[in-house]
Amino acid sequence: MTDIVVGLDLGTGGVRAIAVNLQGQIIAQSTRNYPLLTPQPGWTEQNSSDWVEASLDALFDVTQQLNGHCAMSGDKPLRVYALGLSGQMHGMVPLDVEGKAIRPAILWNDQRTGKAVAEIEAAIPRQELIQRTGNPAITGFQLPKLLWLRTEESQAYTRLWQILLPKDYLGYVLTGEAVTEPSDASGVGCLNLANRQWDTDILHTLDINPALFPPVIESTAIAGRLKSEIAARVGLPVGLPVIAGGGDNAAAAIGLGISSSNLNRGSLSIGTSGVIFAPCDRPIPDPEGRVHLFCHVDGGYHLLGVTLAAGGSLRWYRDTFAPHISYSDLMDMAERSQPGARGVLFLPHLAGERSPHLDPDTRGAFVNLSLAHTQADIIRAVLEGVAFSLREALEVISAIAPIDQLLATGGGARSHIWLRILADVLQTELIAPKAEEGAAYGAAILAMVGIGVYPNLEAALKMLAPDSNVVQPQVNPLYEAGFKRYKLLYDTLKAVR
Repeated sequence: MTDIVVGLDLGTGGVRAIAVNLQGQIIAQSTRNYPLLTPQPGWTEQNSSDWVEASLDALFDVTQQLNGHCAMSGDKPLRVYALGLSGQMHGMVPLDVEGKAIRPAILWNDQRTGKAVAEIEAAIPRQELIQRTGNPAITGFQLPKLLWLRTEESQAYTRLWQILLPKDYLGYVLTGEAVTEPSDASGVGCLNLANRQWDTDILHTLDINPALFPPVIESTAIAGRLKSEIAARVGLPVGLPVIAGGGDNAAAAIGLGISSSNLNRGSLSIGTSGVIFAPCDRPIPDPEGRVHLFCHVDGGYHLLGVTLAAGGSLRWYRDTFAPHISYSDLMDMAERSQPGARGVLFLPHLAGERSPHLDPDTRGAFVNLSLAHTQADIIRAVLEGVAFSLREALEVISAIAPIDQLLATGGGARSHIWLRILADVLQTELIAPKAEEGAAYGAAILAMVGIGVYPNLEAALKMLAPDSNVVQPQVNPLYEAGFKRYKLLYDTLKAVR
């Protein structure tokens, strides 16, 4: 009999479920997609019911694969021990007293909450907020969304019983228990990093009832047990322990073996957003709040620098200007240009920007175009612009938590040319694992620790020995000059906005 744990990651584009044996090998996996809603410019929403249906379908698919695996091999039935959760951070799912969603979920990259951010900073000095929570008030965080709801949809606000983060809402549907854990909760905007609990002083100052927020438990704790009707639908055992898990970045970091036991190694993810993750053992925020400070699932902390439109910029370019060209062909074209994109600069602020500007109103731009420039130059400028944006964040992070290596993951890291550009612009060694399993894999590892397969995360991470490609940085004066011009570009556009 093979013992199994399941990891479930609720992403922005879709959900991924995986079954992993206790030696860390993936036995089965399934993904399901759901739509992104943009009812107004700057708004991003999803229906939480779409998450549930997709997640249950993915779990059912995984159990069917497991049963088929046993039937074909003649093995005894697989025994599933636990389910771990991960998901997109910062979103808000408002529930009424019956546990029903009042409105569509407002997502992490939504930018409607500028006035709410100003309201928070008017009530609580910015420096105090950073010292307490590790971050200033930020448009994408959950707390400003709650204030927006109170002001703009007051009727919905009066019906509120609980607000949950995306993965915690999924956990609530699976178990009937509403809880959260520190790594995701520290992206809400009102978790005190010192005690890893809700900061009631902040909430009372804003006239918000702390009871709207769920209890905070450890990331490896059992959040609840699988309800019988859910178990029957997906083919998993009734009462299966569901582990609290982690926010997607923290869970993905665990899947890569990144923890506060090795402070010199972080990660770089190039998905829809671009994220630099740097572990640290103490809660030391950037005094200006230019990068995030969150709790890690291992009991430590981590700094996070975010470019909102990384792979999203390349997707936007392709969808808008080159819908019939594959991504691999776009990358081949970029290689025909030169470092520095022959002078073309791209500002990837298509959805506002997070690190280090915290500016929801900034927008993207191409500059320095001429009749001599080609599509190859423009594509390369997109790749370099994202790299320049991430370098701005890395410079802030490195002053607090220096890192020597970054494990590069996400779709962008599978491109040789983009990986080379990133290494040379960031001037950091990049390690690209040949097998990248993502946040669902980290959620499965957390599940193993949660049920006692491993005594702690450090012991669990010893089983990880990824085969990797290493890209050493090379100094290129064209990138250094381009980065200086890039920073001037943001300042110039801000001045004329």
